[in-house]
This record gives sequence, structure tokens and C-alpha cells, in this order.
Amino acid sequence: MTTLNLAHLATFRLVIQRGSFSAAADVLGISQPAVSLQIRQLEHFLRSRLLERTGRGVKATAAGLALLTHGERIEQAVEETLRSLDAFSHEVSGTVSLGTGATACIHLLPPLLQQLRETYPLLKVGVTTGNTPGVVRAIEENRLDLGLVTMPVSGRGLEITPILDEEFVCISAQEEECVPTPDSLHTLPLIAFESGSGTRALIDAWFQASGLQPEPVMQLGSIEAIKRMVRAGLGYSIVPRMAVEQVADREGLCVLSLTPVLHRQLAIVMRQDKILSKGISGLIRLLQQEK
Repeated sequence: MTTLNLAHLATFRLVIQRGSFSAAADVLGISQPAVSLQIRQLEHFLRSRLLERTGRGVKATAAGLALLTHGERIEQAVEETLRSLDAFSHEVSGTVSLGTGATACIHLLPPLLQQLRETYPLLKVGVTTGNTPGVVRAIEENRLDLGLVTMPVSGRGLEITPILDEEFVCISAQEEECVPTPDSLHTLPLIAFESGSGTRALIDAWFQASGLQPEPVMQLGSIEAIKRMVRAGLGYSIVPRMAVEQVADREGLCVLSLTPVLHRQLAIVMRQDKILSKGISGLIRLLQQEK
């Protein structure tokens, strides 16, 4: 024997506990000579005599007692190692439900969910779109596992983790000569997100900080519908940059930064008492990588 055999170590411990080779053999379901062979091999490997016979059976030598102490630590270390590796040895399955806004659903989630599927092919992720208050309410009522929503967020018993800070931009169908400011945009036709959304509240506040109240000519719930209307020359809009980040997404649009700059913060929201499954934890890790 050229390495320490954990099975032989367990047999040695059982012999000490039972007081004899035959009693240990009965427990293990093997012959007494097989038990004796394991002990001899263990003694040969450790170059120490571990047991001595007495009138009442066997007892551990000084070296055997030392091995018993270390053997318990070895067993604990092995058990801890196996528990650690257990997280990687089982397939992650089940269903995770996520609520988010339409823009993040279209432009942020697809590559993340594709990566999640490649990592956990048996895991199913259900996505529901809605505005921030609706998603938060569904989380509070435990109808959704977690949400990716626009800050600020408030609610009962929620854990809120900001993960992404994103700029808003002005989009129009043609190059604008003026700098997009609240004053320069206020008299132009605004195609806005529907009222009640977190994104719309931020845009309204951007105008209101300059003493202006926006009056949209259209209010739409779909970012793609907004972009189509803008491409058609029916007005301008203010949208998250992720909606026009890719070349194909900003085709036919002029994209300009706002002055003053407007940002939104996206956050992961879940119940504080939510039990984190492996699937939920995996999705959270991927979302946090977007920081």
C-alpha cells in the first residue's frame, strides 16, 4: 500500500470501537482475515504498530491512539470536502421567475439567459415584463422570485442590490443642431414611455428640475414601438442607452447624450426571506457581472 487508504482507516477505528477483529468483521460483512489484512497493511504503511492483543481482545497502542485522534480530523475534512463538491456534482434544475422592464428584457437579458442555459441546461427561467411597482408587488406577494427594476424601489421586507448605472440618451430621426437640454426639447413632440413606469418618472423629473412639465404626444409601453415612431419622424424620445447600444438597434436614429446627464440605476430586488436555490443564485451572479 503506497497511499493512506481511508477504508482501512475506518476499519481500524471500528476494530477499536468493537474491541475485536471478529466484531468489526461482522459489522463490515467481511471475514476476520480480511480485517486483519487491512490492519497489517495500515501498520506497514504507517511503519507503526497500531494494535496489541489483551486478554479481553485488542486495544490501541500509543501510535494507534494518535492515529484515532488524527483519523477523526481526516474524516471531518473528507466530509467537508464532499459537501463542498456536492454543489458542483448535482444538476441545477427547477424554475426561476424574473420580473423586469421591457427594455432590459429585450436588450440586456437575452445574452445572460443564453449563458445561464449553457451553464444550467435543466434550469428554466420565466420572464415577466412590467413596470417597477408591478414587479415589486409581485415579489412581495411571492409571485416572482426576483426582479430587475429601476431605482428607486421601496417595499415591505425587500432586499435591494443595485447592479448597473446606465445613461439615458435622446433619439431622433435626424441630426439635431441643438444640444438636448430640457429647454431645447420641451417645445418638440415627445414620444414617451407610458405613465407609471420608473423610467418615465425619471424622465419627468429631469424636465421638472428645470421647472418644466413634459407633455408627450404619445405614451407607449414598448421601447421598440417608441423607436419605430421616432424613426418615422413623429417626434423624439429619451431612452436608456442599452436600447440603442448595438448598431442594428440605432439604425435610422440620431443618438445624443443629454445635458444635464441623466442616469438610471437598475437593481436586483427580492424578498429578504427568500430561500436561495442554486438556480436563483446562478442568475443573480450573472446579473451582478453587468456592473
